[in-house]
Amino acid sequence: MKKARAEDKQLVVAILTKSFNENQSVNYIVKQDNKRESRLKELMAYSFEICYRYGEVYLSDDNTGCALVLYPETKSVLKTIPLDLRLLIKCIGIENAGKAMKRESLIKSQYPKEPIYYLWFIGVLPDQQHKGVGTSLMLSILDDARRQSKPVYLETSTVRNIKWYQNFGFNIYHELDFGYKLFMLKGR
Repeated sequence: MKKARAEDKQLVVAILTKSFNENQSVNYIVKQDNKRESRLKELMAYSFEICYRYGEVYLSDDNTGCALVLYPETKSVLKTIPLDLRLLIKCIGIENAGKAMKRESLIKSQYPKEPIYYLWFIGVLPDQQHKGVGTSLMLSILDDARRQSKPVYLETSTVRNIKWYQNFGFNIYHELDFGYKLFMLKGR
């Protein structure tokens, strides 16, 4: 695993766009119209920028997988306003703003007040999955979180991924229902 550089943004966006194309939670936020694919790319570009500034962006050594980590306590709400507005206009849509804000508020309300290691996205190109890339990324992420003495939190709406996360010591501690189940997990 290596830290992504600013010039790796398009690669990271491409990996995440392909990895999360069918994800229920992502598609709940992304406006569903004839621009859905470009809107999905906007979400991933936004996520890259936020994590690059207020966390870490990692690439697998072979550039087929990535992980975006956020340290929420470091994020500046005022400094992200331009990014947030772009996300609203180019991805979510103004008519979906209330739904998206309510969802984020409910998710954040389930996190502790102490600093956490938030694994926002971990993705591997679909044709490279089941080859150990995600496992290698996850092991490195867990080592990094241990070094920082922070608990790891994440969510998934993909039921088949729950067992994979549990293999790394994650447990479901809460579920939210948005018309799909969002499972909130915490690592040990």
